[in-house]
Amino acid sequence: MPKQPTIVLVHGALTDASVWNEVAKHLQSLGYTTVAPAIPLRGLHSDAEYLSAFLKTIEEPFILVGHSYGGSIISHPALGGYQIKALVFVAAFAPDAGESTGELNGRFPGSKLGEATIVLRECPGGTDLYLQPNHFSDVYAGDLPPNAVALMAAAQRPLNVSALSETFDSAPTWSSVRSWTVVASADSSLPADAQRFMAKRAGSIVTEVEASHALPVSKPSAVAAVIAEAARTAN
Repeated sequence: MPKQPTIVLVHGALTDASVWNEVAKHLQSLGYTTVAPAIPLRGLHSDAEYLSAFLKTIEEPFILVGHSYGGSIISHPALGGYQIKALVFVAAFAPDAGESTGELNGRFPGSKLGEATIVLRECPGGTDLYLQPNHFSDVYAGDLPPNAVALMAAAQRPLNVSALSETFDSAPTWSSVRSWTVVASADSSLPADAQRFMAKRAGSIVTEVEASHALPVSKPSAVAAVIAEAARTAN
């Protein structure tokens, strides 16, 4: 029997690895080993280098799963040297060579992420991007109860804004690795049409879920089911 892949859950901006807690619980109940590294969110290249170094410390093969900006990280060519069985994009970016996360977010209408809803704070080495707490529900987590939204808004892990403009020059991982995409059809952060566009060109197997951008938190069983399908099919 082939070795069962380790499922690596990569969070995006404005959240930390805890966004995967319920998804991981479902996957672990099915017998899968899961890890959810804490991504620095300092820059696309440095975040991909961080994930690459992390992957060296655990046993291959992998299923790489990215949420939101985490999809940009798992698309990075720096990860191409690993034994990746499948990629799963969860309301996530999947940039091609020469494309930035920020440009892709604005390519299709519908995103409420912008000057009116964000806060920029100076930090050592750059500028951090946060969502205004009073807009967190509207932009990011409209299908979660108010108490959950308040906690997520209070514990945001910011993204250095420079990451939004970074690009890579080589072919992305998804050009040579089979992929699955979970589209959040009620997403007000990354428009669903952008997710569909990226999934189509990547040749992803697509599942649509009526959910906000906080899809791993609001619909964990649906997300886990797609990841498990990718693991079974790719194994």
